Amino acid sequence: MFDPQKRSEIMSKVHNSNTTPEIRVRKLLHSMGYRFRLQRRDLPGNPDIVLPKYKTVIFVHGCFWHGCPTCRHAKIRPVTNVDYWEKKLNRTLERDKRNVAVLEEMGWRVLVIWECETKKSVTEKLLQRIYESLPQDT
Repeated sequence: MFDPQKRSEIMSKVHNSNTTPEIRVRKLLHSMGYRFRLQRRDLPGNPDIVLPKYKTVIFVHGCFWHGCPTCRHAKIRPVTNVDYWEKKLNRTLERDKRNVAVLEEMGWRVLVIWECETKKSVTEKLLQRIYESLPQDT
């Protein structure tokens, strides 16, 4: 869809931390009274948000990169260099599953929040999901 220069420009803007969806989740958590740590490198998968008091980690996943099960963005795959992208995206899915399994074995509760769940139009649903997923004794 894009020429190589435009694609390069787009890809240079993709970040792995402090993304808009991640910041929205952090603001919600903070407004609910939860305190947390960011990007714990000593845990598998470097969770985006860690609530040590509740032994809970939160991954805020991009729908395209991590394969959201309900979102159309996860179904879109690049049409150029198909083998590369298939391998890359499939490796990401496998790595995510492995990291969740290891964290759960270590006794951590794992919550995955998808980018599409952080849109302003569904903030109430996300707030309810977080509320139901985390302990309330803050």
